[in-house]
Amino acid sequence: METFLKFENRSAAPTYEEIREATGKEALAVVADVTKSEDIEHLVKETVARFGTVDILINNAGGPAAGTFDQMTDEHWQAAFELNLLSFVRAIRAVLPHMRQQKFGRIVNFASSSFKQPLENLILSNTFRTGVLGLAKSLASELGPDGILINTIGPGRIATDRVASLDKLRAQSLEIDPEDVKKSMEAMIPLGRYGDPEEFARMATFLASPANSYVTGQAFLVDGGLVKAI
Repeated sequence: METFLKFENRSAAPTYEEIREATGKEALAVVADVTKSEDIEHLVKETVARFGTVDILINNAGGPAAGTFDQMTDEHWQAAFELNLLSFVRAIRAVLPHMRQQKFGRIVNFASSSFKQPLENLILSNTFRTGVLGLAKSLASELGPDGILINTIGPGRIATDRVASLDKLRAQSLEIDPEDVKKSMEAMIPLGRYGDPEEFARMATFLASPANSYVTGQAFLVDGGLVKAI
């Protein structure tokens, strides 16, 4: 039985129904702030109560504030740490007892292409995304004997609201149209376009499935070739 977790609010409600209708599976809505350990623990507890265990953990959180080093205060750094690194640590800690008990688990961390190549004006993301990569590489050795595989995916320019907001910020700083920013970025991508969220999802689906039986501790870019090999 599959488990779907989401924030239950007006914007997510249609997605909640869409998942149930498309899959025919039972869904579960749990409200959670991933920067709060008690919320993560509650989320996992509710999941186990409904479905009996946790087979897959997808770690994902919104991106931190954009800006340069000189623009970031201690509060910015602390907030980004809790959102983009500590939340992953806490979620993994919460699901491990269940995965270890059944000798099976798949953990997939969503990070950013910045773990391979830093992104301009995103000092917080550049710092903590690489921390996620180090966490996964370390845990691969610790969790492998229990049949738990952990991997990291870094999206490039995927057509999401987050990327659109970053394009808008860059456009404002350059005093140009956001569409011009998008066109300039697309010109740098070998495939010539932003990725579709479903294209990113296909990589996550493989890594989270039993079809992945021998890949762990790895980091993959889904970026249309934007980041060149180093």
